[in-house]
Amino acid sequence: MLSKIEEILREVKNFSASSKKDIESFRIKYLSKKGILSALFEEFKIIPPDQKRDFGKKLNELKNFIQLKIDTLHSELKKKPPSKIDLDLTLPGDSFNLGSRHPISIVRNEIISIFTRLGFTISEGPEIEDDAHVFSKLNFPPEHPARDMQDTVFIEKCIDSEGKIADILLRTHTSSVQVRVMEKQKPPIRTISPGRVYRNEAISSRSHCIFHQVEGLYIDENVSFSDLKQTLLYFSKEMFGEKTRIRLRPSFFPFTEPSAEMDISCKLCNGKGCTVCKYTGWLEILGCGMVDPNVLEYTGIDNQKFTGFAFGMGIERITMLKYQIKDIRLFFENDIRFLQQFKSAL
Repeated sequence: MLSKIEEILREVKNFSASSKKDIESFRIKYLSKKGILSALFEEFKIIPPDQKRDFGKKLNELKNFIQLKIDTLHSELKKKPPSKIDLDLTLPGDSFNLGSRHPISIVRNEIISIFTRLGFTISEGPEIEDDAHVFSKLNFPPEHPARDMQDTVFIEKCIDSEGKIADILLRTHTSSVQVRVMEKQKPPIRTISPGRVYRNEAISSRSHCIFHQVEGLYIDENVSFSDLKQTLLYFSKEMFGEKTRIRLRPSFFPFTEPSAEMDISCKLCNGKGCTVCKYTGWLEILGCGMVDPNVLEYTGIDNQKFTGFAFGMGIERITMLKYQIKDIRLFFENDIRFLQQFKSAL
């Protein structure tokens, strides 16, 4: 048996490898369960007890040497420069799948593009906000239901710069960004604020606790409601087609007065009435109005000299109308089958 061990030791010392495949074959030959070393350990069981110590020592030394050899071969292989491979450059390349933008991103970018052509700039702000920027400076009274836990995700209470206790929360709309712009910038102001917002709502096919908004603000001297109407009419025709019609219905928002909700003519039935528009021929897409003078006062803008309008829309809502998607949850599930349908919309 000693002669066998010596012979194997010589073979191992003289072995060389040119690839990982050679090294793996070498390992299997000697160290696998059915390899040479396993066979030697089986023979070791029948060796007389007085000789086992010497044979056991030799076998362990052989095993350690083989493992060291394998490690050395791997190390040497890494140091070798890559071998030149003959390639036929006339052969066609391998195809690979291209990714696609998320439908929310596609529509968001389209909305931004339309308003930037009208001279609007882009403003961004924090998603974790304080009560003042989300509610108080937007003319929300203390008893307004939007402040309730049913609608707002509150995080904690803290002490603000005036020493008062203030709520910290996840913003419920991107109007908080507009407040920050009005605080820091003097009119004229023409900006849009795209971003993610949060509300404490049950998730269903038509609503979600996370969604995206684009809100717009224009403040200057002599800004009128007709300016608002023409801006939204231009947007609607650019987004949904030249034949799109709009209508404005009176509504109420704490931060605008007068306020309105805007509908567009249904694209599926061309205004004739269908199940999507509930046989009205109209689909609501956004809220808007003239900036309340109190909001201008809260943010340090002279409400006797300046007026303005504001509007806000949900990107998911626009996307569902544009691509006829019936379940809002599809936007958040990362289903590749769903997302791949938007490759052509890039």
